[in-house]
Amino acid sequence: MLITCTHCQTKNRVPDERASHDPVCGRCGRALLSGEVMVLDESTFDAVVAGSELPVLVDFWAPWCGPCRMMAPQFEEAARRLKGRALLVKVNSDEAPRLSQRFAIRSIPTLIQFRAGQELQRLSGALQASQIIGWIK
Repeated sequence: MLITCTHCQTKNRVPDERASHDPVCGRCGRALLSGEVMVLDESTFDAVVAGSELPVLVDFWAPWCGPCRMMAPQFEEAARRLKGRALLVKVNSDEAPRLSQRFAIRSIPTLIQFRAGQELQRLSGALQASQIIGWIK
């Protein structure tokens, strides 16, 4: 499968059976699937979301949003539990207004699931880790 490094935006080919064995980027050497939530912005979003064959779950959020802050630990837990099976990323909608406009973000938190750069589904509102995991499968 192809996975784009969230750090340097280099596309990496990772055999499916190696996805759970902590693959690293061939260019920068950083973890490709660390099980951590990665932060994307307007300059990195398209390369990472379109360049990954894994499902990518994007959390559009803002630091002033109470439900966003309440969901953050749940999103991080879901990222750990989905390590090697999905890439979970956050986009600060205040710092990425063009992305928020492009995806018609009207309320936050909004979760959008992508596969190969195509939007598959979306939900608005805070979720528990188990709900996030169940929704992405």
